[in-house]
Amino acid sequence: MALVRSDDDIHKTSDLSILKHQQEMAYAFSELVEKDGAGTWPPKASHYNWPKALRPYNDIYLELAPHLSVEPPSLDDQVNTKRRNDYRSRMRKFLKERVDLAQVQEILTAVEVGSWGVIDRDAYNGFYCCIAVCRHAYRWATIPVVKVAQQEKIIEFPAELVIPWPFLQRHFGVTAESGNHTSNVMLNCDERGNRVYKINVGRSDPIMTTEDNFFRMVYNVEKLAVPAYLDMIRAVIAFQENNRLLSLKYLKNISSHLRNILQVYFDGMTDSRVSRKVWMSYVQGFQAWAAGKMVNGEYVEYDGLSGNHVLFFQALDAFLGLDRYLTDEDSIRYIPARQRDLSIAFRKHSFRHQLKAGRDAELIEEIQRILDQLKSFRAIHRKRSMTYLRAPAPERLVMTAGKSVLEKEDGKDLKMILKPLDDMMAARLKATV
Repeated sequence: MALVRSDDDIHKTSDLSILKHQQEMAYAFSELVEKDGAGTWPPKASHYNWPKALRPYNDIYLELAPHLSVEPPSLDDQVNTKRRNDYRSRMRKFLKERVDLAQVQEILTAVEVGSWGVIDRDAYNGFYCCIAVCRHAYRWATIPVVKVAQQEKIIEFPAELVIPWPFLQRHFGVTAESGNHTSNVMLNCDERGNRVYKINVGRSDPIMTTEDNFFRMVYNVEKLAVPAYLDMIRAVIAFQENNRLLSLKYLKNISSHLRNILQVYFDGMTDSRVSRKVWMSYVQGFQAWAAGKMVNGEYVEYDGLSGNHVLFFQALDAFLGLDRYLTDEDSIRYIPARQRDLSIAFRKHSFRHQLKAGRDAELIEEIQRILDQLKSFRAIHRKRSMTYLRAPAPERLVMTAGKSVLEKEDGKDLKMILKPLDDMMAARLKATV
């Protein structure tokens, strides 16, 4: 699957050099692009030009990938336990035999003190992705996710997956044991636009096509968001300079960008492209976590990936002055620091609530158009999400990637199990005003 990065992406983000010294938001976006994006956005990741000591991780994931998923899934706990044990045993063996942890730690320590001569930023991004997906693969050890895996709440990872993780998390400014939208999705793409670490290798066409189409859709949302970020920055600068006509122009641009972005979802999240029969079992499950660790004598559980982690929607909510969805704790766990900084800057400089009826009627009207689009999207997203989450998956307890295990016992009505999640989406829809 190609996720082609056009040269125009780089040109658009290079416009920041003009704006970054004028406005806090431009500076925040520039920092994000330069430090997390390796000079462009969506972020650039290389999976081939790594230092020799890091390369075994890439080889090991790819070598084991054909053994991760199985079709059809087994409902036998003993069979699933053996599959999981076999997969983990292979990964532990390969990691122990091929990875020189001392050399890995030496490279990551050098980067942490600012010595980027040992690895390029795009290669560091690729390595972050690889470690994150290796940890997710080890956590579940079979796809689809099965009940015996969900019942395991504290994971004993091999040292080769433990030692690098804090370095990577400190660099990106997140604290969860799980991967996140950036590590698992946005960075899982090479320079030629191909996804690198696939979940399902050698499975039937509906499974592999659904995986490819879903992640292409998610990636393209962020790709199309780049001009929207720049126009949000320009709209604020123009308003602060009391140039309402120019600010209105940029608001109209944002409305147009939003239509294009949402159309990606409307066209992509359909049963013909992302199959309801296989998405939850073969695509969504891998991105969940539903496990934790002991912290100061208390068990702390972490979630996996969620649509709420997508930068564009966080930034747009902030630009519009809407309340945050994520708590401070969840933001620090799952949202990279420089992405948080960008949303904070947009929220700080949001001018929507400064607008006055009469004088700013055109600005108010254009912002309302943006809100109406966003509200319509959330209503449709709520409805479509439920059709996917209600798909049969008898091999596991009901679970979402972003909210862990929702079902605590077998036999409970599915509609009631999903009601808290539906209520959250309804609340977010109601708050989009």
